[in-house]
Amino acid sequence: MKNGTCWLDQDGKRIQAHGGCILFHKGIFYWYGEDKGTKTRDGRVDFLGFSCYSSRNLLEWKNEGRILSAVSKPGHELGPDRVGERPSVLWNPKTERFVLWFHLDSADYSYARLGVADSDSPTGPFRYLGSVRPGGMRESRDMTVFADEGGLAYLISSSDGNSTLLISELDHSYTGFTGREKSILCGQYREAPAVIKEGGRYYLLTSGCTGWDPNPMLCAEAESIWGRWRLTDNPCRGEGRRKTFGGQAAC
Repeated sequence: MKNGTCWLDQDGKRIQAHGGCILFHKGIFYWYGEDKGTKTRDGRVDFLGFSCYSSRNLLEWKNEGRILSAVSKPGHELGPDRVGERPSVLWNPKTERFVLWFHLDSADYSYARLGVADSDSPTGPFRYLGSVRPGGMRESRDMTVFADEGGLAYLISSSDGNSTLLISELDHSYTGFTGREKSILCGQYREAPAVIKEGGRYYLLTSGCTGWDPNPMLCAEAESIWGRWRLTDNPCRGEGRRKTFGGQAAC
């Protein structure tokens, strides 16, 4: 791999897996992402669907095709004029199903919903189940999912005009919510969340809301998903220090 060059799949074609996630299942890595292999018009591309690539070494990737495709039917939520971003897939050991969550929106980003689909195979096809807003009617844009120990799973999304991150607990099927939720990083305007658990602590990595312009990554730490999140400095500074932003992580 070389920075600044196009990453090609095993067929020599550009990998189309933007804004994606990687699921490790039974010795194979599955990379899910946005398929943007079409022309750009007025700053955006038509929604094509979500693609899947598989690999055993994280270097060589096989194109497994689209797991969920756009629907040409007029007015459909998955129409080409819609926005589909941040596909995230979980394996549910209880139901033995793969569950896909993604940010579903209109071209002007006012729809702000979550799409959900499931499948019995990591490479699909996935069955579209519909869209929801967490907490009933709260906006949801950039998002991720996280499977914890004991089979519990959560969805974390940018909400309230992207000013807040919302943690929502998924139900036993991972296709809906239990109703338990918590707002964190209120007033911080963070997006592109990613969760890591290490040494019994949770780490939430996020970017600022500056569109395609670069901005520093920040990290938030907590001893519990439902606990107090402490916002700290950019973990990529490489200076061996962590600056705490006092009192800014709680709502």
